Amino acid sequence: MSIAASLPNVSNAHHAAKLAAAVLWAVFAAGQANAFGFDDVSALAQAESKTDYRAPAPISDQLASLTYDAYRDIRYLPARAVWRADALPFEVMFFHPGGPSKAAPVQISEISPTGVREIRLDPQDYHYGKNTFVPASWGPIGHAGFRVHYPLNNAAYKDELITFQGASYFRALGRGQHYGLSARGLAIDTVSGTGGEEFPVFKAFWIERPTPDAKVLTVYAQLDSKRATGAYQFTLRPGDETIVDVHARLFLRATATPITTLEIAPLTSMFQHGENAPRAGEFRPEVHDSDGLMVATADGEWLWRPLINPNRVRTSSFSMTGLKGFGLMQRDRSFASYEDIEARYDRRPSAWIEPQGPWGAGRVELVELPTPDETHDNIVAYWVPAQMPAAGQPLDLSYAIHWQGELQQRPPSAWTVQSRVGAGYGGLAKNETQYVIDFAGPSLTALAGDAKVQAVVTVDANAKLMEQNAYRNDVTGGYRMTLRIQRINVTQPVELRAFLKSDNNALTETWTTLIQPD
Repeated sequence: MSIAASLPNVSNAHHAAKLAAAVLWAVFAAGQANAFGFDDVSALAQAESKTDYRAPAPISDQLASLTYDAYRDIRYLPARAVWRADALPFEVMFFHPGGPSKAAPVQISEISPTGVREIRLDPQDYHYGKNTFVPASWGPIGHAGFRVHYPLNNAAYKDELITFQGASYFRALGRGQHYGLSARGLAIDTVSGTGGEEFPVFKAFWIERPTPDAKVLTVYAQLDSKRATGAYQFTLRPGDETIVDVHARLFLRATATPITTLEIAPLTSMFQHGENAPRAGEFRPEVHDSDGLMVATADGEWLWRPLINPNRVRTSSFSMTGLKGFGLMQRDRSFASYEDIEARYDRRPSAWIEPQGPWGAGRVELVELPTPDETHDNIVAYWVPAQMPAAGQPLDLSYAIHWQGELQQRPPSAWTVQSRVGAGYGGLAKNETQYVIDFAGPSLTALAGDAKVQAVVTVDANAKLMEQNAYRNDVTGGYRMTLRIQRINVTQPVELRAFLKSDNNALTETWTTLIQPD
């Protein structure tokens, strides 16, 4: 049997939630592993969507009060990794609850041919360093998250492949990459609504035991928050670009206040400074996990928005009738652009979201926040559907997250290589801004030497286009575009869009920026 099939039409929502949980534990007890899957998690989420939200129980004061250094002294013992003794291709290790982040325990279980077993915290799995604890006082608790290991870069060592820890955050790696930006299961009212941002959490995970020759790993997760619940299936496919296939089924709580924006497939990154916004006194030319937002519409338009570290919160929306994909990209892969031997920003992955099936109308939203340093994520991008589901009705979405390095998603024509802003030798007049944008790609290298290329520029009513140029960059083989605009009201923003064309053929993606008000 499955949980979904076992639930009768129960009018009392609280009874339905209790019944779903009871059936789940009956499956555990019976050891019917093959009966457990995505629909069972969905049944739990749907039943709980009809009830009031219940916050997770707080962790013990002893764990909650741990300092940063004390928490760092707690190490999971690799020899205790799940499936290590069986020499399976994937292994799982765990994170301890507590510390400055107040990381709370979540339920983590293994699905195997012999049944479903919950993996609770065993103090024998950890080395506690200088800490002196009495684990018996904690009671039966779970781990705060987990990481999956796999021989990603060579057969002799199992690297970290993906980490699930904190709220609904997770991040993954492809071959040769270093951890950078993160993904989330769901975000709610990041910049909208009156109650502030809501952070849904994955409160339970189920991990399928892999076969001895497995190339993929499947993880299920139950999401919960004050105003939404959900079921998730993650299929992990490691490689040069690691792909995480996501199937999500979301339910809005009938008992909660309405959601202003339901934010799908959110990505979270960091941008401190870069070529378009250098930082005085910093030896590193650029510091960022991502350098731009790329969007592909179902109508065939490709957009590129270079990121900035703004002086105030900046929100940009890109509306469309359909979405082909979006992502926070780290296009610049040159070590010389960063000069950071430890952080290796040149190896941080790009994350490209590719919908599986139509998502309908909506918008990609980009939120950029000020950050004083590189320890704070200040960039968020996500999809907002035009139509919200009714309370209790499922919203089903599937998509792939491509964690990419040197080889990454690009427009089929040509793309932005770099964006710079500032005056040259001649200087600028009052309220003028100059941009220098380089493009490269097959549509440009294929041009004849005498081809006529022009910049197509759109500015809003708050600016005047003073000058525009497009010419071949003989050093790179691409083309350079220069734009000079003059703002009219410096207390208001300016939206600017531009691309290159020859005759009536667009040659490049659309480069776009938003000039902040003074």
